[in-house]
Amino acid sequence: MQELTHYIGGKHVKGTSGRFADVMNPATGEVQAKAPLASSEELAQAVAIAAKAQAGWAATNPQKRARVLMKFVELLHRDMDKLAEALSREHGKTIPDAKGDVIRGLEVAEFCFGAPHLLKGEFTEGAGPGIDMYSLRQPLGVVAGITPFNFPAMIPMWKFCPAIAAGNAFILKPSERDPSVPLMLAELMTEAGLPDGILNVVNGDKEAVDAILDHPEIMAVGFVGSTPIAQYIYSRGCANGKRVQCFGGAKNHMIIMPDADMDQAVDALIGAGYGAAGERCMAISVAVPVGEKTADLLIEKLAPRVEALKIGPYTAGNDTDFGPLVTKEARERVLGLVNSGVEQGAKLVVDGRDFSMQGYENGYFIGGCLFDHVTRDMDIYTQEIFGPVLSVVRAPNYAEALRYPMEHEYGNGTAIFTRDGDTARDFVSRINIGMVGVNVPIPVPLAYHTFGGWKKSGFGDLNQHGPDAFRFYTRTKTVTARWPSGIKEGAEFVIPTMG
Repeated sequence: MQELTHYIGGKHVKGTSGRFADVMNPATGEVQAKAPLASSEELAQAVAIAAKAQAGWAATNPQKRARVLMKFVELLHRDMDKLAEALSREHGKTIPDAKGDVIRGLEVAEFCFGAPHLLKGEFTEGAGPGIDMYSLRQPLGVVAGITPFNFPAMIPMWKFCPAIAAGNAFILKPSERDPSVPLMLAELMTEAGLPDGILNVVNGDKEAVDAILDHPEIMAVGFVGSTPIAQYIYSRGCANGKRVQCFGGAKNHMIIMPDADMDQAVDALIGAGYGAAGERCMAISVAVPVGEKTADLLIEKLAPRVEALKIGPYTAGNDTDFGPLVTKEARERVLGLVNSGVEQGAKLVVDGRDFSMQGYENGYFIGGCLFDHVTRDMDIYTQEIFGPVLSVVRAPNYAEALRYPMEHEYGNGTAIFTRDGDTARDFVSRINIGMVGVNVPIPVPLAYHTFGGWKKSGFGDLNQHGPDAFRFYTRTKTVTARWPSGIKEGAEFVIPTMG
């Protein structure tokens, strides 16, 4: 049985708490490793090492910091296959999807090459008589990220790349379900030239999370996960005076107008609804066809595609559509919600509950499920399922269709499929959701824009990656300077003004 480690001060460190979490192979249901669960004392030791290293890193010029990330990206390409295999082995997603996970993080690292430009301040000459005024963007110090199981490469890189490029030291608390890739990323950062102690990976559970939230030297915390935990982390972190950004759950709707290209819409729904077994915060889980004719055609084309989905372990080949759910508990929760949909009156058009794969009977697989005639009071509509389940909610007209995403408590992503520019423009303007797609099913912004949801999908004023990340991981210092010019003035007792 492999015993994993923490990564602190540039080296692997064995856990000392005596507590471990099982790391499963979700395709077989077997324990493949044990991850140490850090105590608050272990977390404090990592913070002390990070704080000691951070001052020297902050004094390193931004170009040199960016060059470490340039080398890191080179090493990510070199080890892409190894990273993807490790990711798939612990998460269950397919190899192509695992590579996409790494690449989406890599793209944020590439954006951070621009740190010298993104960290520039402002300057005003002659702000007053002989007075110059300028601002500096300076790192916060030691910051932390608490990241989820579903993107064990991408989201850690979304957090630590801009934080480190801005001159901070970073404490990463990844999911204990699939911790190997975060440890590998830390190794690659060290190989790329990052000084020891700047990126530390501390595996753990709630004890480690609370230690992060309560530690006085951790100045900022980023989180991605469920909304209840996001609210908890946001409130406790803010109460402790930290800068906090938290991203929670989602229920992403895709509206299909009568004029949409139905084949394009079906292709989009298959990938966005069932890719990664639905374990994505940007998965489309609700389709809203407008009009009965549109809905009937959608179901007619969608059902055989769902029935034909190829499900299997990542070793089954690159043509596999999706793999198992991450844990037995995740599978049981999804099955419970599908059962509740049937009990509450939705029509289960495609039933994947009894899916079983020969040789992998103990894996956490579930087949694709497709519901029709779902209503807004059903559990499968109100809750984030996080599984391969798509609900079709029929709307008689555009105005009614718009109400579904507008009135849902989550506001992460949404999309509309239409050929009509006026409808698309109206949708983009009115929708109260953070990320919007027009004929794009999963509107995840590219690395140089920012990622963030609204309503109960996001907590905090600044988003992930893009320019917002550099704003989040730095604070502004404004300097007002006047140099002696030989003219002596008496004391002034009136507040300075622009006059």
